[in-house]
Amino acid sequence: MGLTPTDLPYVVFGMGLALSGQTGKGGGQVRSPAVAGQFYPESAALLKLAIGKFMHDALPAQAQEPLAIVVPHAGYIYSGQICADGYNQVANRDYEVVVILGTNHTTAGLRKIALYPGDGFRTPLGTAPVDGTAVAALLAASPDCVADAAPHVREHSVEVQVPFIQVLFPRATIVPAIAGEADAALFSRFGAVLAKVLKGRRALIVASSDLSHYPSAADAELVDQQTLAAITSLDPAQLHATIQMQKTGHLPGLDTSACGEAPIMAAMAAAKNMGAAGGRVVSYANSGDLPIGERERVVGYGAVVLGSGLKPAQEKVSTVSAVSKTLTPADKKALLALARETITRYLTMQMIPLPRGFTPAAMEQRGVFVTLKKNGNLRGCIGRMVPDRPLAILVGMMALQAALQDHRFRPVTLDELTKIEIEISVLTPMQPVSGPREIEVGRDGVLFQKGRASAVFLPQVAPEQGWGREEMLRNLCEKAGLSADAWQEGGACFSTFQADVFGEADGHS
Repeated sequence: MGLTPTDLPYVVFGMGLALSGQTGKGGGQVRSPAVAGQFYPESAALLKLAIGKFMHDALPAQAQEPLAIVVPHAGYIYSGQICADGYNQVANRDYEVVVILGTNHTTAGLRKIALYPGDGFRTPLGTAPVDGTAVAALLAASPDCVADAAPHVREHSVEVQVPFIQVLFPRATIVPAIAGEADAALFSRFGAVLAKVLKGRRALIVASSDLSHYPSAADAELVDQQTLAAITSLDPAQLHATIQMQKTGHLPGLDTSACGEAPIMAAMAAAKNMGAAGGRVVSYANSGDLPIGERERVVGYGAVVLGSGLKPAQEKVSTVSAVSKTLTPADKKALLALARETITRYLTMQMIPLPRGFTPAAMEQRGVFVTLKKNGNLRGCIGRMVPDRPLAILVGMMALQAALQDHRFRPVTLDELTKIEIEISVLTPMQPVSGPREIEVGRDGVLFQKGRASAVFLPQVAPEQGWGREEMLRNLCEKAGLSADAWQEGGACFSTFQADVFGEADGHS
């Protein structure tokens, strides 16, 4: 797709809104959005729709008395689902005030906690009012806090949280705060002060942070699990020590373990002072778990809830067996639904679903092709012969590429999507064969290779075209850019595979 979470972890949805501030009703400044149209949709309708989709898919609440959540702040296309998992821990509650502890990405030398002194934060959904009373109380009670709008002007980590708060807690005020240096002693002091200021109020604390930056997906999972475990300890010093230890490990590509270490430490200290007994990891993913992400260089995203009355952790029971690796009709229906939803969401709001809830069979690493047909004619087909990630993730990836990146066709549009039928071909491993005589038309898919040229046909192609073996091989050679009889010459190599082919036209949708 050409999208990466490393240079610009967001999709550009439009031109974006102006950076200049506006005057609020109280005469103070209202911060204008800096990343609308980049990190999240600029359209209010699409922004509400995107948040609604993420919340619909969110994991259930795990704490009876949540006090704080840790959620990511990358572009919604990458981290929106994990963010929604965090917010679903506190949804359906009537909060008066939400303290948003943001990460400092833009202001060098910030050591204290910069509170926004203006009247509000504007997003496409309107203006979220700043709680001036809480801001004033924090400034009066804590020398670690300063009133400073400058660090907020271009900072996205607070801004991306505001639309979720506007949708879920429309009557709440906000306290935008950007935490500077990761100083455990500072945040222990600040946590105690924040707890006192919020006492007696229906308050939520949101710490905005992504996790590891730029290791491989496998390494990210190891590092991020350590970081998440440290967050649940409610001990800022332990989190800091964990991150420092990870730095000394010299893990390839690891730039940071948590870009929001400081706001997380502040939330941990405040939650503990407010009565939190522990924390629970709600969900985790990295950018490589998404159909648009690469596995070699990822960013990690986690959702954590801090509070009391946490539900017991459910043990993960492995259900992988020889039987479970066979795709059931329910698996096939779910994979087809994922393929359609991936294309639909991207064309509608430039978002994609995070594949989750699939059986072990649907998460096995298998090669797969996704084929799109319109009025019975091919409209796009892209696949991956050698899998490098679970089947469900590849289905979403290949569906999006078949719709947008098959260069034989113009990109699929939203208007025509209802006329398109989706077919999925799940492949068996490739097996070399000695020659064309071992190829059985209708049973075997064929990979033809000669020198640097290659081409592949799925098992269903020849029967659909009415080809026998030789006609199939001639067309295969021409697809590879060679003469039609190249398959009869020296140096030609063949491999076969089979496919479990199922589609919406078969009644699986």
